[in-house]
Amino acid sequence: MPIFAISSRLFGHARRVALAAGVVAGALALPASAAPGKGPDSVADLAEGIMDAVVNISTAQNAPVERSVPVPKAPEGSPFQEFFDEFFNKNKNKDNTPRRVQSLGSGFVIDASGIIVTNNHVIDGADEITANFNDGTKLKAELIGKDTKIDIAVLRVKPTKPIKAVKFGNSDKARVGDWVLAIGNPFGLGGTVTIGIVSARNRDINAGPYDNFIQTDAAINRGNSGGPLFNMDGDVIGINTAIISPTGGSIGIGFSIPANTAAAVVDQLLQYGETRRGWLGVRIQGVTDDIADSLGLKEAKGALVAGVTEKGPADAAGIQAGDVILKFDGKTVPSVRELPRMVADTPVQKEVDVVVLRKGAEVPLKVKLGRLEEGEKQAALEKGGAKPPEAPKPQPTVTTALGLSLAELTPELRTKFKIKDSVAKGVVVAEVASGSPAADRRIVPGDVILEVGQEAVGRAEDIVKRLDALKKDGRKRALLLIANPEGEMRFATVAIE
Repeated sequence: MPIFAISSRLFGHARRVALAAGVVAGALALPASAAPGKGPDSVADLAEGIMDAVVNISTAQNAPVERSVPVPKAPEGSPFQEFFDEFFNKNKNKDNTPRRVQSLGSGFVIDASGIIVTNNHVIDGADEITANFNDGTKLKAELIGKDTKIDIAVLRVKPTKPIKAVKFGNSDKARVGDWVLAIGNPFGLGGTVTIGIVSARNRDINAGPYDNFIQTDAAINRGNSGGPLFNMDGDVIGINTAIISPTGGSIGIGFSIPANTAAAVVDQLLQYGETRRGWLGVRIQGVTDDIADSLGLKEAKGALVAGVTEKGPADAAGIQAGDVILKFDGKTVPSVRELPRMVADTPVQKEVDVVVLRKGAEVPLKVKLGRLEEGEKQAALEKGGAKPPEAPKPQPTVTTALGLSLAELTPELRTKFKIKDSVAKGVVVAEVASGSPAADRRIVPGDVILEVGQEAVGRAEDIVKRLDALKKDGRKRALLLIANPEGEMRFATVAIE
């Protein structure tokens, strides 16, 4: 009711504005021959042809009973105490049965046999899933498979009569400015059609490792999640997934999973009930202008390898930390964002050509990809393992360079900074001078320097010698490979004083 009341006030205001405009127009006395301008072409035929393929997804699940709120206490004899007792006892869950929680979303049929696509977050945790069709038909749905990384779920219903299906289009052909149409179930208002344009492509909103959303200004609200974004040919080019809104309603910034990304995942879920993504076995970071300069690259491009998974595909192929991956499977790697998607979209066990930049030279390699899901399981098992402690080492000498107090990695320093056994070698940062170049790059005590200028270092003296060599070569910055106490590695460039 409040929504419609607000709408009425807005319509009333619009009517007053229109009347005022009419007075002005009359005063201007437009020529009788002036024809009204033609509005945009209608999309009624398009909407009518695809509407029946869009469904409303309703779910229900048992939620645990929340702890009861204690009954407020009023002064003895107060009339409020009787009110409190009556209100809280009436609303108390006497038998502690779980509450039934319901939610609404959208989806669309991609196969007339009863295959439906929606967002994973629409059905996540549901005990019951129902697909509500445009003609009023309600069918129970079963989950075939889901993918949490790009937020997709595939459902199956058993239709009792023919149902309408739509197909995925080529989202790569969608251009900024193209018209698009969204159909869904915003706020429970099923069959809602909105229209807009492609506002941007390849958006990264930090929702997952494979972000490349289509941005649109077609109105998308709560309940539109999982619904289709159509092009003007009636093909699905996106799955509406997220919005940016300080109010909870549409402000014209919505995001859809591209059809080309979704279709490959849907095929895997239909075939295997799970995803099977390619896995390279590297940790990567972006190539900044400073890093590019320190490596002798003319422009910042590719993906910098910060670490290699032991016994993973990259390790077996000879990829090393410090390599910059320039090409993967014959395609240029523009930046760090694109490489995970390129690898994930490549079939498991495929042997691909990879070109890396290593110490100024391009090195061709062949890598046989593994399966990401298996790699993640392996990493989870190894995370809890511990290697035997290292033999005691002599007390370190401390050397200063780049505003850092540096020392050898000893058991005492390992204990002091809680450095994990996975960091087996390197030079420990004992102190960082305030305002130094290293402090500007967020190097902190407890970090371990593994390489300087792509050369391994094991003692503080090694770092000093390496910096001197870089100075003689005319380098203004040094590229450092650094591990934090947890063993996570990254590259940082530091100005050579």
